Amino acid sequence: MRQLDVRVIPPRDKHPTIHRTFDALAPGEQFELVNDHNPKPLYYEFQAERPGRFTWTPLEQGPEVWRIAIGKPAA
Repeated sequence: MRQLDVRVIPPRDKHPTIHRTFDALAPGEQFELVNDHNPKPLYYEFQAERPGRFTWTPLEQGPEVWRIAIGKPAA
């Protein structure tokens, strides 16, 4: 699984980079998001913009590192 570590990305570019990475996935694929804080606002963005069209699986939940597997359901 591809890993996207957004801790090294400037804050203004984080969400656009995550959305581009998600959009490039084929059905059934996923990537691992690595962040230094809880990505709950991102989850709400996905809920609003892509309801039912993504998977969100927490792999590690802080307190220093959050890792989430984000994917597109298989067709």
